[in-house]
Amino acid sequence: MLPSSHLAPMNASLVDGNCDRTPCDLVDDFQIGDGDRREEDPKDNSQLRARSAVLLAGEFSEFILAASRLENSYRELQNEVSELGLELSERNAALNSSLAENERMRLALQQIVDSMPCGVLVLDRYENVSMINPESRRLLGLDSSNFEAGPETTLRQISALSGVNLEASYGCTSSSEAEQELCVLDSSGKRWLEIRNRRLFRQSGQGDKADQTILILRDITAQKRAEQDREAGRKAMALAEITTILAHEIRNPLASLELFAELIEKDEERREEWVSNLRAGIRALSGTVNNVLSFHGSGSMKLAPISLPEVIASAIKFVQPLADQAAVSMKLLIHQDTARVMGNESALQQVVLNLVSNAIRHTPAGGCVTVSVRNEQIVSKAKNHEKGGQHIMVEFCDTGCGIRPDQIDHLFEPGFSGSGDTSGLGLAVCERIMKQHDARISASNGIPCGARFTLQFPALQLEPATA
Repeated sequence: MLPSSHLAPMNASLVDGNCDRTPCDLVDDFQIGDGDRREEDPKDNSQLRARSAVLLAGEFSEFILAASRLENSYRELQNEVSELGLELSERNAALNSSLAENERMRLALQQIVDSMPCGVLVLDRYENVSMINPESRRLLGLDSSNFEAGPETTLRQISALSGVNLEASYGCTSSSEAEQELCVLDSSGKRWLEIRNRRLFRQSGQGDKADQTILILRDITAQKRAEQDREAGRKAMALAEITTILAHEIRNPLASLELFAELIEKDEERREEWVSNLRAGIRALSGTVNNVLSFHGSGSMKLAPISLPEVIASAIKFVQPLADQAAVSMKLLIHQDTARVMGNESALQQVVLNLVSNAIRHTPAGGCVTVSVRNEQIVSKAKNHEKGGQHIMVEFCDTGCGIRPDQIDHLFEPGFSGSGDTSGLGLAVCERIMKQHDARISASNGIPCGARFTLQFPALQLEPATA
């Protein structure tokens, strides 16, 4: 402890001269040696001692004040150090608690990852495996006998040991997330794995190298087999539907054909008439079978340059016995210079057969069915995505009762039949075939009566011949 409490007594003793040796005596002893004393004026000597005493007392007082301030600063510093020590202790305790909590969370997350029903692999930017859970080991066929993950384990090593090309999944895309399905062959047979690639970047714009990549593996074998079973069931249902429709549509015409065959055998005078009816019935059955097969069939259609008027004329010739049997006349109007189209001849004959058969069925005896073919320049319409340019228009008009307004929007729906006596597949097949030709079909009522169906084909633009 500094002697700050002695400030006043020490100053008093020095000024009053109660001590045996004053500060002036000390100054004189310092300035004058024992062998070099000289005579001095007593009055001057007394004044000098007084001034020296005052000066020394002032300096000593300042020293005591400075020491007192230093002592106070030292005490404040000790208090601050004590507070900092307390704060540091509290922060150390909080840090230890946070580290303990982080460790508990890490263990909890590790347990969650280990118990997940999907495999999880975590890779660093150098394709080293930093985490692999037990489900990943099971899906990849890795066990402790042939694999032990370490800090230097790479994705290539795991791919080589498991026989699953995980490297392809890792580098299949540059996006942040992608999925891929792999078929794996093992002792139990085929297995399908779905691998989801999730890339993590600490900051955007750091190039295409991810800081971490997570591969999530799922066994989708059961799902794939279920899809295969559903597809097999769908095909079986489609086959059953085809069988039902064919049985329903063929039953009555077959009875008529059997009757016509008996009449041909017994009635020699009208044999030619019965043969014509027999042919018409066979053509009707052929159209029904083609409709069913076309609607339930799949696969792409091969298109080639064809002459549309020739295809239409051939189809009308095929269906002519039906018109003769119904006492309906047929007219074919073909304008000159009709262009060619890209099409499938047999498919377009099916369209003509369906439309003409419908027209004959809804036209009373003595009526007429007219088929016209012409060129038309179409202006492009962006709203309904109609392409412009030269088109070939084919119109089928009859003199029947026409189409009810509430039925026009449903004519091309599969299974819809306005009269209820057909399978309702004919017009649906026509619309499907037209779409495969990049063409359009529409229906409306004719003027003054009857129905009108219009086919619109883009004309084939032939390249000019080079010299």
